[in-house]
Amino acid sequence: MFKVVVFDAYGTLFDVYSIAALADTLYPRQGAAIAALWRDKQIEYTRLIALSDPCKEGGSRHYQSFWDITQAALGYTLERLALGRSAAHEQALMDQYAELKAFPECSAVLRRLREQGMATAILSNGNPAMLESALASAGLAGMLDQVISVDSVRTFKTSPASYALVGTGFGVQADEVLFVSSNAWDALGATWFGFCTLWLNRQNLPFEAIGPRPHAVGTDLAAVFGVLAGSRE
Repeated sequence: MFKVVVFDAYGTLFDVYSIAALADTLYPRQGAAIAALWRDKQIEYTRLIALSDPCKEGGSRHYQSFWDITQAALGYTLERLALGRSAAHEQALMDQYAELKAFPECSAVLRRLREQGMATAILSNGNPAMLESALASAGLAGMLDQVISVDSVRTFKTSPASYALVGTGFGVQADEVLFVSSNAWDALGATWFGFCTLWLNRQNLPFEAIGPRPHAVGTDLAAVFGVLAGSRE
C-alpha cells in the first residue's frame, strides 16, 4: 500500500513546452526549436553539476539554483540557434517560465487524491521560489502536502540524495512511494532508487534503452488511480 504519491514538477505537472508559443512570437518560426533545446540544455547542466562533484557532504560545490541554470540554458539556446541576445526577450521568456501552464487534468487529480486521504508531494529540481511561483500561477497552491526541492541538498535528480528527501520528509520507505514523472530519465532514476514508478508518456516516446522499465505507464495524471487501485488488490 502506498503512503504518498510524489510528482515531478516540470514536464509532469507543468508544461515546459507551452513556452513555445511566446518564443514563436518573439522569434518567428523558432518557438518549437527554442523550447526543445532550452529544455535539453537545462537538464544537461543539472547533470554536469551533479556528476562533477558527487556524493559530497553539503552538496556540489558547483551548485547553482535551477532558476540560474534555466536562465543560462536560455542564453546558450539563443546563441546556438543564432537568434541574437535581447535582454527584453530573455526577460519575457523567463517571466513566462515562472508561470508555466499546468496540464489540464492536474487540479482534478490532486483534488481527488486529497479526497481519498492520500498524501501528495512534489519532488523537483526547481528551487523553492520557482515552485512557489509556478504553483500559484497554475492555481495549484496549497493542493499538495509537501513541496520538496533538491535545493536543500544542493544537487539534482537523479542523485540518490535527491530522491532520499521524500523519505526524510514523510518518514516512509522507498517502496511505500509512488513516484510519477513524464521524464523517462527521472522515472528510471527513481526506479533504481527503489520507488514504484509511473511514467507519463505524454509524447508517445520510447522509454530509455538501459535499466528497468517503470512499474506502470500512462498518458496523463489520471493513470495514478489505476496504479493505486492495483496496489490495493
